[in-house]
Amino acid sequence: MTKIRLLDPRLANQIAAGEVVERPASVVKELLENSLDAGARRIELDIEEGGVKLIRVRDDGFGIAEDDLPLALSRHATSKISALEDLESVASLGFRGEALASISSVSRLCLSTAQEGSVSGWSARSEGRDMETVLAPVGHPRGTTVEVRDLFFNTPARRKFLRTEKTEFNHLEEVVKRQALSRYDVGFSLRHNGRAVHSLKPADNQLEQERRLAAVCGPAFMEQALYIDREAVGLRLWGWVALPSFSRSQADLQHFYVNGRYVRDRLVVHAVRQAYRDVLFHGRHPAFVLYLELAPAAVDVNVHPTKHEVRFRDGRTVHDFIFRTLHKVLADVRPDTVPQQAAIAADGGESLMAMPETQAAMPLGEAGSASLATPSAGAFNAAPTSFQPQYSSSYTPPSNAGVADQRANYQRLQTGPNSVAPADDSTAPPLGYALAQLKGIYILAENQQGMVLVDMHAAHERITYERMKNAREGEGIRSQPLLVPMNLAVSEREADCAEQHAGVFAELGMRIERAAAESIIVRELPTILADTSVEQLVRDVLSDLLEFGSTDRIQAHINEILSTMACHGSVRANRRLTLPEMNGLLRDMEATERSGQCNHGRPTWVQVSLAELDKWFLRGR
Repeated sequence: MTKIRLLDPRLANQIAAGEVVERPASVVKELLENSLDAGARRIELDIEEGGVKLIRVRDDGFGIAEDDLPLALSRHATSKISALEDLESVASLGFRGEALASISSVSRLCLSTAQEGSVSGWSARSEGRDMETVLAPVGHPRGTTVEVRDLFFNTPARRKFLRTEKTEFNHLEEVVKRQALSRYDVGFSLRHNGRAVHSLKPADNQLEQERRLAAVCGPAFMEQALYIDREAVGLRLWGWVALPSFSRSQADLQHFYVNGRYVRDRLVVHAVRQAYRDVLFHGRHPAFVLYLELAPAAVDVNVHPTKHEVRFRDGRTVHDFIFRTLHKVLADVRPDTVPQQAAIAADGGESLMAMPETQAAMPLGEAGSASLATPSAGAFNAAPTSFQPQYSSSYTPPSNAGVADQRANYQRLQTGPNSVAPADDSTAPPLGYALAQLKGIYILAENQQGMVLVDMHAAHERITYERMKNAREGEGIRSQPLLVPMNLAVSEREADCAEQHAGVFAELGMRIERAAAESIIVRELPTILADTSVEQLVRDVLSDLLEFGSTDRIQAHINEILSTMACHGSVRANRRLTLPEMNGLLRDMEATERSGQCNHGRPTWVQVSLAELDKWFLRGR
């Protein structure tokens, strides 16, 4: 066996570069973070050949002092932390002191800088072969310019793994977009091969921020985004979340920042997915740009060299705060709060309307004449097979527009040209008033903006589902003891977790006791989950508790059963409804949480504006 020896500094830097510098986009990320930490208000990027030939980043920050310049390209040299206490409360984007040394070890690097009031600027050059830094005076305004040429020129094996120029530039551009969304007060410009790609001015108010957001994420996202700003328990969450109708086929429009740092964190993703679960079509992904602010000491950013991962001191509190905030925001979305531009789903041209019929079609029920209502609360804790929906009229006409008035207002559709003009509909409800039923499936209504189409089964399914959930929450979760208690073999860590969270299980209607070091006993289950796979459910709940500190898996199972019951208990296609029944359904939709989507995530209604109708018939041309 060979002797143990110290690595050559050049080799050590190239090994470190393998962690920090993966491709040109990695270089740009590190340089942009340095510029932002230096107080820059304007950052300019010039890229050639996807960043392989040249990456030039220029900022107007504080600059680097002449005495500090030789150390700037040294490994583990930084001005951002100086003691262990600083590492436990990092307030800057960079802090490791590895970026410039790693970049210079695999490229030809030139750093030019000047401070405010200095007679002249200075430049430092370093190449990967010998890593020696050469200083020279240079004319330069306040700030810093870093030029990185011939990336991976001395590591051809790494260069072979680079993709095409277009692919590498796309990755690089994505990094610039993420940084532009992290600091609205900083202007960014990006040029590729001499061509201007982005020119983003500083945004000092919400309107300008939304303009930048539209430029980066697309106007379709901005048209269907809701702004949120919530504070609690020392945490602040603000930003924009897209309506469920703007779901994506990929998780490519999800930006989450912790104290200005872009992160990809499993805890955050889980909390967001949990908030969207009741309103998102299966296989789809939500879109959002969110910012979490908390004390630097409450989050550990020293987890991974790329700094994309973080660890929260109190992950459970953060998870619950994110989930509850987004859950409430999405629950409060009603027809009167939905932006008019968001009437039809969009995904860069991709819409839920284009989904296969096997996914979007709902079963057809037999024709009937029953009116709309909610099932009795006594069925919530019973087995699903015992559920028998009972209907009774739930429609109460508005005081300012009764059914007779509605009929009179819309008689013009059946009368001749001499009919009286309709009354002003400026006070009409968000979903307007029903006109007719189309093919026994859709309700056609008119509101102030134009025409509304409602899928009556999907809409009534959501209404029934939400009422069942509310009634069940009022009753609480009923439990029943198992005739034969179930003994489960688990790991010691899982058994400890079950014992520690016995109170959590009790709140969820389950009684679990520890039988041995690696064994637990399940004695009670919620009545509604009597036919569920107990072993798999308990293991999934323990997994959630171990990873996230909380769980909603039992609640999710109960909601799935309620969703199935609501689906079977809602009005079906080919059911002829009267005008009062149709208007009653519209009014219930306006008062129901998450009424824009059914339990399966399908849209329940779409708005067609008068301008769109005029365009269809070439009116005004």
